[in-house]
Amino acid sequence: MIVLSVLFWAIGLALLVGGGWLVSLGGSLYYVIAGIAFIAVALLLKKRSKVANFLYALLLIGTLIWSIMESGLSWWPLATRMGLFLVLAIPLLLMAYFKHRGGSRFLFPVWLATALVTLSPLFMTSPTTIEGELTRSVTLPDTDMGDVAQGEWNAYGRSNLGQRFSPLSQITPDNANQLQLAWQYQTGDKKGPKDIGETTYEATPLKLANALYVCTPHNWLVALDADTGEEQWVYDAKVPADSQRQHQTCRGVSYLPPSNMDTLPPVQKASVPAESLNSMQCDAQLFLPTSDARLIAVDPTTGARCANFADNGVLDLMHNMPFKQSGYYYSTSPPLVAGGVVIVAGSVNDNYDINSPSGVIRAYDVKTGALKWNWDSGNPEDTAPIGTDDVYATSSPNSWSVASADEKLGLAYFPMGNRTPDQLGMYRSPAEEKYATSVVALSLETGQVSWVQQFVHHDLWDMDTPAQPSLLDLDTPSGKQPALVVPTKQGDVYVLNRATGEPIFPITEEPAPQGAIPGEYTAKTQPTSALSFKPADLTEADMWGATPLDQLLCRIEFKQLRYEGRYTPPSEQGSIVYPGNFGVFNWGSIAVDPKRQQMFGMPLYLAFTSTLVPKADLDLSETNKGEQGVNSNDGADFAVQLKPFLSPLGVPCQQPPWGFVAGVDLKTGKTAWQHKNGTIEDMTPFKLPITIGVPGIGGPVITDGGVVFMAAAVDNYLRAYDLSTGEELWKGRLPAGGQATPMTYLNSKGEQMVVQVAGGHGSIGTTIGDYVVAYKLKK
Repeated sequence: MIVLSVLFWAIGLALLVGGGWLVSLGGSLYYVIAGIAFIAVALLLKKRSKVANFLYALLLIGTLIWSIMESGLSWWPLATRMGLFLVLAIPLLLMAYFKHRGGSRFLFPVWLATALVTLSPLFMTSPTTIEGELTRSVTLPDTDMGDVAQGEWNAYGRSNLGQRFSPLSQITPDNANQLQLAWQYQTGDKKGPKDIGETTYEATPLKLANALYVCTPHNWLVALDADTGEEQWVYDAKVPADSQRQHQTCRGVSYLPPSNMDTLPPVQKASVPAESLNSMQCDAQLFLPTSDARLIAVDPTTGARCANFADNGVLDLMHNMPFKQSGYYYSTSPPLVAGGVVIVAGSVNDNYDINSPSGVIRAYDVKTGALKWNWDSGNPEDTAPIGTDDVYATSSPNSWSVASADEKLGLAYFPMGNRTPDQLGMYRSPAEEKYATSVVALSLETGQVSWVQQFVHHDLWDMDTPAQPSLLDLDTPSGKQPALVVPTKQGDVYVLNRATGEPIFPITEEPAPQGAIPGEYTAKTQPTSALSFKPADLTEADMWGATPLDQLLCRIEFKQLRYEGRYTPPSEQGSIVYPGNFGVFNWGSIAVDPKRQQMFGMPLYLAFTSTLVPKADLDLSETNKGEQGVNSNDGADFAVQLKPFLSPLGVPCQQPPWGFVAGVDLKTGKTAWQHKNGTIEDMTPFKLPITIGVPGIGGPVITDGGVVFMAAAVDNYLRAYDLSTGEELWKGRLPAGGQATPMTYLNSKGEQMVVQVAGGHGSIGTTIGDYVVAYKLKK
């Protein structure tokens, strides 16, 4: 009895003190009342009074009423508000029963009733779920899926259209549960002790003729037999370690088909490392971007460097850069090969230095490596090749993700980022303001701008356009239009005419929060698309925790931070950025079915906090090199601290679900279905396969069989979904985190294979590995 009394006293004191703090910030009075009730129960228990059970029963009733008023009959909000209190009632009931002290006659029925109400949402449809169906019966003849053979995968998104759609149909919703492991390969390239935190394995392989080609985080290019997964050759770019890099990753390589034959010759199994071979004249070429700012051309058959390209197959991408800090510029995404050029964009480290390399986009002759044009958003009119002694614009907005192209229109489409520093806009020129956080269409021939559509005005939130645009022809009320579909971090999905840039679905301007720091400003309005997964604004009632205690701490922090909805400006006080810069959508993009004009996406909802730190108040030794933590912004008056909005237990402060899958009819812009996605199995030491809807990073692939494949979530599974309904059809356990987009192809026996790279993601804590895993149907 004494132990129980002390426990109730301690909980009551914590609730009372924390609740008083919350009330002083303008928050809920509930925790003060609950704290007083707990202390009263503790005193009554010490006196062995029967009134303790009666008072606790009233607390259960009051807490249930308050919980339903705040969150309705929704499982996770209700369970965490009521769970601890229902558990604490059990010893009261047991003592009353065994000691015949009475007092349980009222408490037990109240406990039972409140427990049943708390459990009832488990048997209801979640308020975040949308039930519906996408049709599978209507297909369009002569659908453009890119110039790719049926069983091949020739570019990051299968073709330069970026659809992530395969015409293969052997795997269907009826047989997907018969998938089994076909082969597994380990590259040997694992995260090392000198690597940065965000060492990630995000690659999507290419399938050309009889081989798969996949790059690794340290820029090895590996050729595998497409039937067996047997290693054929490895080209190691010999990238040195560099603690200045923000990312250590490779999302993929690019391919130039041969000019004098229909298919590639068979890949040759090497007896020596490919990088030690003599260079050769190449017809077909693979292009490998490296994290030390090189572009390397190699022969797909042997892995030897291409002597005809640049300097013996190697192009130094630091040429003409205004600043050349080691590790500040490199390409993480595959370049675009189209129109006789290979077009290279790059990643510029966020928030390291106001004087950083340029975000210039450059087109090189695909055979020789000669510079054909350069488009620099800091100097957008002059695209003629830069002079030997000239330099590009300092820190201009870059394009770090994957580009798309429509060679019939002669246009390339680049998702644009922001100028560093991301949270401080006073260093930007008018041209940089125009092209930041947008999609820009460039002429494949000249690099001149055809059109631009911006998605955030004066971006202060690191809302880079993160995803490859997907191109398809779309039926609209005004007829068929060449469409471009691009998702954004802030949750909007823009559908544009890719020839003109005009919106197919309306874009409107909404009022935005004001009140930036002195010397800064915020745009009065921000655009939003009619097709959007933007979340509702957070409220105090959305704060969450495993127990009422850590939920209370999240409420206190919520009230202390600045928050006025989407686009709350960064501040010295600390601002909530929601959606956070992790994004509702990120580089994994979406997948579209061009035949049925449907979209599959994985919207995520995680809040971040952004705090501007005056340099006078900062010990620069506390700054770090990474996307999270305190970044120094050398040369600026403020450093910036970025981090997820987490509870003391390290889980998001806003209530789940945090991750979904969704299906959209692109002809109407309507979301047909939406379901929570992923379990907490690999987030806790207890391996609980509870479907809560978890974060993830990676992308989906749609097949003509009506099946979608995606890993991405922070549990280690590759999943198959029914595109029509979103139903999970199958999942295969991965040996490491699957934070990469899968692909599918036909092997030499005509069997449909599904391949997933599984190597984990350093910054989100999934299992690290070096695996390439292939699945096929059981015979």
